Amino acid sequence: MSRLVVGPFNRVEGDLEVTLEVAAGRVRSARVNSPLYRGFEQILRGKDPMDALVFAPRICGICSVSQSVAAASALANLMKLEPPENGRLATNLILAAENLADHFTHFYLFFMPDFARDVYRHRPWFTAVQARFKAIEGSAAGDALPARAKLLSLMGSMAGKWPHTLSIQPGGSARPVEGGEKIRLYSILREFRRSLEKTLFGDALEAVAGLESARDLEGWMAARAPDASDFRLFLEIAQDLALEKLGRATDRFLSYGTYSQGDGFMFRRGVWDGEFKPLDVDAITEDISHSWMAGPAKPQPPAHGVTQPLAEKPQAYSWCKAPRLNGDVAETGALARQVVNGHPLIRDLVAQSGGNVRNRVIARLLELALVVPAMESWVRALEPGAPFCHHAPVPEEGCGVGLTESARGSLGHWLEVRRGRIHNYQIISPTTWNFSPRDAQGVPGPLEQALVGAPVQEGETVPVAVQHVVRSFDPCMVCTVH
Repeated sequence: MSRLVVGPFNRVEGDLEVTLEVAAGRVRSARVNSPLYRGFEQILRGKDPMDALVFAPRICGICSVSQSVAAASALANLMKLEPPENGRLATNLILAAENLADHFTHFYLFFMPDFARDVYRHRPWFTAVQARFKAIEGSAAGDALPARAKLLSLMGSMAGKWPHTLSIQPGGSARPVEGGEKIRLYSILREFRRSLEKTLFGDALEAVAGLESARDLEGWMAARAPDASDFRLFLEIAQDLALEKLGRATDRFLSYGTYSQGDGFMFRRGVWDGEFKPLDVDAITEDISHSWMAGPAKPQPPAHGVTQPLAEKPQAYSWCKAPRLNGDVAETGALARQVVNGHPLIRDLVAQSGGNVRNRVIARLLELALVVPAMESWVRALEPGAPFCHHAPVPEEGCGVGLTESARGSLGHWLEVRRGRIHNYQIISPTTWNFSPRDAQGVPGPLEQALVGAPVQEGETVPVAVQHVVRSFDPCMVCTVH
């Protein structure tokens, strides 16, 4: 048995270190360390409740809108405030623009360049991948970056700026849309759609979204040359490297639900562990037995949780807490959203091979095909001149919970107000779920489980398979250690 410490990782947002125990060319166990502490929850204590809209988005520069939505939702829950229809649609559009930009960026700039490494130079697809995705030199970045910038211009129009907008409020959006702007917003989405259909998929979004089974996907793949599109090329790589056998975690999936439809969500809230179950928010707790945190030994629900750093703590190895649902590990992210929501392709893929590197990437790209048409419908439904935001006073006492889905998964804010000031503010981010350390029972978190069995080649100091598994979760470490 040998020990390998991997980190810091490049092309991962924030700081990450993974300690691996390796035997017979395979990872036998893993410990995931989030080596930075930040303290936003302490910063928020004692502040005016509305200050959460200013401070919480600054947890992260790439998940900023998601943090804004969670903070605004927690305040709306406290204030018993519902947004008007325009406010709901505007919030959906702004959140979707950030989430899709993250999916797009992850695929082109973070995940695919790993397959242009020399370790794969003897693979049949290597020449095509190197020409397309090699860092700095590949042609894909030249296609992807202008398309991403165009999509984010929607954010500029609707949110004023990105990151750290203040347009998202508890009662909706502070930025009403005028009649002429609807045409411009729609044209932005149509241009992004054309880019996806031409370059990423080589097919209509509706055709990709309509794939209903693994057999459908195999047929779609067989009808196209390996270099017909970037998605087709990824499927070629995934098949050759058997990525469906790499990075399997707990196969228990969690989604808070997202993109409000008034009486529900476009992607519903729930849990999947072989069958759908409603989510019991009160069953969420945080374990700190292996975190550099002080507090009660018994796992606490976030509404009653504390975040008190304790750097010298035996058995601890991360600044990340260990969220659990009914005491169990749960994975979150695009794959979890789609399996919980019941997309037939994702349900079939998960039934066959569980959560793994291939399925996480397919689910992420599938969301691009699903959400862009929804965004087009939301723009059409906006009614200029009608209200975009409702208002209400902030209670002097009370609690609120704000749950949403960022690109990386389930994000929750828990807020308590006493005598008109924030008494407690607790946050559980998606990567806190996915990159959590062991709990008091010694059960590893999702990434720690997913890394077991990953191959380590002779002489590798940063095993490429480990990097595939880590990046398949699209982690955001700065949110993790908020």
